[in-house]
Amino acid sequence: MEAAKELHVLAVDDSNIDRKLIEKLLKVSSFKVTVVDSGSRALEYLRLDDDTCSSRFDDLKVNLIITDYSMPGMTGYELLKKIKNSSTLKEIPVVIMSSENILTRIDRCLEEGAEDYLLKPVKLSDVTRLKDTILNTKNRLPRSCHMNASMSPPVSPAPKLC
Repeated sequence: MEAAKELHVLAVDDSNIDRKLIEKLLKVSSFKVTVVDSGSRALEYLRLDDDTCSSRFDDLKVNLIITDYSMPGMTGYELLKKIKNSSTLKEIPVVIMSSENILTRIDRCLEEGAEDYLLKPVKLSDVTRLKDTILNTKNRLPRSCHMNASMSPPVSPAPKLC
């Protein structure tokens, strides 16, 4: 599976132990992994903290962002909102991880655009499922294209006026 070697995941977690665990699981699954310890560091890496993000983002080729929900400073939910509000990053799937199974939190993250919500500890089966999600995402039209296509009425040809 050559395509899997191209998949790059940005993992965000303030817990060193959880960061090492997710990094190991992702690497075992043939992902390229970049780990950072906070939402603000993730934004720095993605260059969303300055005005140069659109011109330099293509060099990063991040296929997935997986972030802890509960972090000091910026929560995973706040990071999700910033990414989904960015014209250059909004199509990157974002997965939220948490040790807390709170239905309202899960719903809120999914409504804001999270691709998935994983309960910690993350398992290899979760990572395998994420790989399938990324591969499917890479092979489909962006969400906005799907929505626009399904929401717009069919266009009929204009009548000829001769």
